[in-house]
Amino acid sequence: MGLGIFLIWLFLHNLTANERKEILDSFTGANYWWIVASIFLALLSHISRTIRWSMLLETMGYEPRFKNSFLAVMIGYFANLALPRLGEVSRCGILTKYEKIPLQKSFGTVVTERAVDLLSLFIAFLITFALHLDKLKIFKRTKMYHKVVERYESIDNPIWFYVISFLILAVVIALLYFIGKKISHTNFYKKLKRIVLGFYEGIKSLMKIKRPFWFIFHSVFIWCMYLGMTWLVFFSLPETSHLGLDVALAVMVFGSVGIIIIQGGIGIYPWIVAEILALFAISQTTGYAMGWLLWTGQTLMIIIAGIVSMILLPILNRDTYEKS
Repeated sequence: MGLGIFLIWLFLHNLTANERKEILDSFTGANYWWIVASIFLALLSHISRTIRWSMLLETMGYEPRFKNSFLAVMIGYFANLALPRLGEVSRCGILTKYEKIPLQKSFGTVVTERAVDLLSLFIAFLITFALHLDKLKIFKRTKMYHKVVERYESIDNPIWFYVISFLILAVVIALLYFIGKKISHTNFYKKLKRIVLGFYEGIKSLMKIKRPFWFIFHSVFIWCMYLGMTWLVFFSLPETSHLGLDVALAVMVFGSVGIIIIQGGIGIYPWIVAEILALFAISQTTGYAMGWLLWTGQTLMIIIAGIVSMILLPILNRDTYEKS
């Protein structure tokens, strides 16, 4: 978060007073109905994610109630704004508490989910790369590209890097095996083994899905909603309303990288959006304003939905407490 705040300061520090005013005018003069429509698509993606998660849990014999699963997903997004990957643990903990699903098993399904998302992001990156090969020529003329090439060409005997890495990995594996043998009789080791096996069972859930077509459908639908909610916000500013889905795809892909680097993408997401839109002849100030519009709309939705979900969760499960 500190890095994100620093990036905000760094970007604004390099702007003139007139450029800052242009960003503020774009931000305040935007048509926020398009952002509301974007938030609606985001909610649809979260509903689809909840259904997809339930399909993974179903392979292990668990059928959590939709209300608890959906509220857990929204709380998970909210928790991720505070600490990276805290949301994954939080939503699994919620199902442990309210649906009696072992945390290690549900966490294994979340890891499977993230692996599918990573694969989807990679496919989206390849499509973006194919659609915008002409922009790569522009990048080749930048100083950053030449520095990367010079750095790569200056490396001598890179084979030694791989040899050393392999030896380090072999030593680590040998140490773990030796330590495992020494503590295999302890309760700590047995408990750890149960956790690992439950975690592995959660990951294997992908191979046992009863309705693979619907799993693929929801995986595609989630990213289509991400793409749609990015594109809709373009219409909130006159300067970006002409941009198509191909540009929205580029913003979505590289913006996702920013969110991975810094939790919630604070500071870095608007900067990435500005840099991407600059390749499509959008001014730096307009691009930065668009980045903030995209980021603010989705972040506010996650904060509000997360807080509401935390309030509703114990209320909607009051009957569970009374029975227990």
